[in-house]
Amino acid sequence: MNRLEQRKKRRERRKERVRHAIRSKRELPRLVFSRTNRFLFAQVINDSKGLTVCFAASNEKDFSVKGKNKISAEALGVLIAERALEKGVRSVVLDRRGMLYHGRVLAFSAAARGKGLEF
Repeated sequence: MNRLEQRKKRRERRKERVRHAIRSKRELPRLVFSRTNRFLFAQVINDSKGLTVCFAASNEKDFSVKGKNKISAEALGVLIAERALEKGVRSVVLDRRGMLYHGRVLAFSAAARGKGLEF
């Protein structure tokens, strides 16, 4: 098994652990953090109703910080927290999609918690 296969296998294991934690708290909306090679995205999803409550991305025209580094992850966390609080969502479950809780994911979640989201 080469390194790429090992990395994919480890990410799948983390994804299953995160999914289990999310399933155990079904009554709360999910705060999904995802990234591509160029941009960062976050959305709050209410799975019981099957709709997206709010959405924020680093490629929006009014997003102040450009790039995909920790600084833009913090700005995205602040933005999604403000939008979620406007919609009346205070408690969420973080869905990090199998990514390590380090770097951009940590900066994003710390900024969202700092603005008032609870998870």
